[in-house]
Amino acid sequence: MLAKINSGAIVGLDAVLIEVEVDVASRGLPSFTIVGLPDKAVEESKERVRASLQNSGTNFPARRITVNLAPANLPKEGPAYDLPIALGILIGSQEISASINNAVVFGELSLEGTLRPTNGTLPLVLMAKKEGIKNVFLPQKNATEASIVKEVNIFPVQSIKQLVSHLTKLKLIKKIPPTNFNQLLNEQLYDIEMSDVHGQEHAKRALEIASAGAHNLFMYGVPGAGKTMLARAFASILPPLTEQESLEVTKIYSISGQIPQGKALITTRPFRNPHHTTSRIGLIGGGSKPKPGEISLTHRGVLFLDEFPEFPRHVLESLRQPIEDGIVQISRAIATASFPAQFILIAAANPCPCGYFGSQKKHCSCLPGAIVRYQKKISGPIMDRIDLHVNVPEVKLTSLTSHDPTKIENSKTIRSRVNQARNAQLTRFRKTNLITNSEMSTKQIKKFVPLSNQAKSFLTQATAKIGLTARSYFKMIKIARTIADLESNDNIQVGHLAEAIQYRPQQHTLVS
Repeated sequence: MLAKINSGAIVGLDAVLIEVEVDVASRGLPSFTIVGLPDKAVEESKERVRASLQNSGTNFPARRITVNLAPANLPKEGPAYDLPIALGILIGSQEISASINNAVVFGELSLEGTLRPTNGTLPLVLMAKKEGIKNVFLPQKNATEASIVKEVNIFPVQSIKQLVSHLTKLKLIKKIPPTNFNQLLNEQLYDIEMSDVHGQEHAKRALEIASAGAHNLFMYGVPGAGKTMLARAFASILPPLTEQESLEVTKIYSISGQIPQGKALITTRPFRNPHHTTSRIGLIGGGSKPKPGEISLTHRGVLFLDEFPEFPRHVLESLRQPIEDGIVQISRAIATASFPAQFILIAAANPCPCGYFGSQKKHCSCLPGAIVRYQKKISGPIMDRIDLHVNVPEVKLTSLTSHDPTKIENSKTIRSRVNQARNAQLTRFRKTNLITNSEMSTKQIKKFVPLSNQAKSFLTQATAKIGLTARSYFKMIKIARTIADLESNDNIQVGHLAEAIQYRPQQHTLVS
């Protein structure tokens, strides 16, 4: 007898519907075959399913069993097909009589018949909703993650035996109610806040602008000036994730298996700080079966690259296209996948190998040639894609000894201005897919950011004087728009452009 069960496969960041066809033949020698491009984990389902059914008190049929995972040309991977295969065998062998047409089923089976959590739950449930399928049966430990999707009935399953009791109406599984996004938001505590950073007001202002418009930022200065501390404090002034952003981030973490157990959603912006020995695949993503890398795990969050020049040059060069497009496409012989990578890049660098070139307190021991070679590790095209460049000087002793936290803005005050600026951008871009000023294309800049004649004249003179590239010209307008949003100003003034120009890289930035 033939049984058909709906399941799903992860392709890139999304899921596609998979039909698990199980044929239990009444003739032929006993065998168990799985076809449809299964990987090793799917092939091993045969032994897990056999043991789990026998240990659950049901009969495993001594017949010729053929399992087809359709469509057959799409590679299948992972243990999530255990539960639909086991269920198909029970229905196909007429061990149970049940109809499960309007449902998606997935989950890994243990040898005793209980279910273990699987990766990719959120994309699979979203796929079910898109396909108009109302019911989803999944491992109990994945139910919290799935509950954020509305208009789908989520049934948490503990074991294959429990699912059989539900389908045969002996004991029904209680579906879990949907989770409201606002119920998941908690007041976040930060280890480092802006009020903890002594001095560095110019750098703090640059971080505020970067947070408000999602602009990339490059900090350079001697060791101990506070670059790393500023970057970590940056997380405390970021606006909260919107529901749509939270779903985007959670999908990435779901397929990567990095959602904390028991959590339904990622509700705080990611902050990732990979070491400079990270490989290109680790940073960008890839592998024989494409998986997201650090830049995708940082989607809608912050990617902090400390010791920026110490990263291999080919690794840094691979950032050029994702920074520009906000997406990374990975092509392999077996598959092609696209992952979102709309992140804020915070990079930090020393001025030379020893770190003290230009220091007023310590002598630099580097030869001139070593300083030049150190600077050239970061290419011009990479630097041109970073919006804000700021020098972080040595902290003066007076800033340390006379530090009064009550007279310094805390992160909450700065974050309120950032939230107001972000809300202005959401209003401006409400009829588009844009969220922040940094995402605007050249065409969209002309549409959403008109300049007065006075502003155009000032920008033309500045371009001629400091030699801005075409990319830098439009970045200047985007930064000025963010500065105006922080001041709740509908129009860009000359003062906004003048401040934006302060954050452009000067010639020989690290040497001067």
